[in-house]
Amino acid sequence: MDGFSSGGGNNKQLNVLGGILEPCNYDLHNDKNIVTGFYRDNCCNTGYDDYGLHTVCCSITENFLIYSKSVGNDLSTPIPEYNFFGLSEGVSWCLCAARWKEAYKAGKAPKVFLKSTNIATLSLVELDHLKEYAV
Repeated sequence: MDGFSSGGGNNKQLNVLGGILEPCNYDLHNDKNIVTGFYRDNCCNTGYDDYGLHTVCCSITENFLIYSKSVGNDLSTPIPEYNFFGLSEGVSWCLCAARWKEAYKAGKAPKVFLKSTNIATLSLVELDHLKEYAV
């Protein structure tokens, strides 16, 4: 389950529902021009160099940001030298599958866009859990 489509020559990746992976660009506000995805292509594509498996397309919540910071992953503070503007509520983001699962277990997981969540996520997270948080 590597996320790559076996049909056609366009090497499109698949979502958790088995269709072609859709872009992760559902931001309520994108005044910071945030670009997501491991490859910064606004899609939760993955590859063998994506050790964090940035494959879960989420709508970030304040509750999740507070939780993530409390466990050592501050996603709200800007890091300009890495062209990272910091995340805020309502921003769409390709989250690491393991971090989403951790937040799920803590009851702090953000909502998920299933058609934009890579099928590779299912190697770590159960589809039923993702569906519980589906937008």
